[in-house]
Amino acid sequence: MQLSKLLIASSIALSSLMASAQQLDITIYNQTHGIIFTPFVVAGHDANTHIFQVGQAASSELQMQAEGGDPSGVVGLLNTANAAVSVNPAGGLLMPGQSTNLMLDTGMNGYLSLTSMLLPTNDGFAGIDAWKVPTTAGVYWIDVDAYDAGTEANDEIINGGGAPGVPGIPAAPGMDGGVNGTGVTSQETNTNIHVHRGSLGDTDATGGSSDLDSRIHRWLNPVLKLRVEVL
Repeated sequence: MQLSKLLIASSIALSSLMASAQQLDITIYNQTHGIIFTPFVVAGHDANTHIFQVGQAASSELQMQAEGGDPSGVVGLLNTANAAVSVNPAGGLLMPGQSTNLMLDTGMNGYLSLTSMLLPTNDGFAGIDAWKVPTTAGVYWIDVDAYDAGTEANDEIINGGGAPGVPGIPAAPGMDGGVNGTGVTSQETNTNIHVHRGSLGDTDATGGSSDLDSRIHRWLNPVLKLRVEVL
């Protein structure tokens, strides 16, 4: 009798473990008019792992991605946490109106996170922080907001400055930025991660306060939409 109960309990436990392993079919949609996204990091991980948390200071690894689009530091953190990681599913930049697809085997990890830098911004990034993956098969939709890493002033000057701690925007890949902006601001009063207030921009392509075009580079949240199919 005891052996029978033990076998039943073991069978239930094994079934539970198998059920927690998820195959995800993920499509990322760029919903903006003129914002371009750098290579994405998409990861399945455990409940104790976070790429970022709103209201907390950004890690140096997230700063690398938010200011310069370099995902390597974030990937390193996730690999250390034994996460299932997909890097750069779009094979480069994700342009306005485009989408990209990836398959992710989360293994025993039950949470999903995502990060990508918004260009052209100083330290703006799109992010999902530890979304609980449903155990029921089906299609789920996630709206993804843009956040400010709080690590750099949003001066809106395009000068190639993509290294951590170097002021300025790395580039406007759409070739639609201006030059000779004097700078919208020189300080960041909220140095923790927070919802991005958006870009100000102006319509002066050869001067003004901003190198961003207010007719192209402004946005409202959410900036991305994810379709997640749990298989």
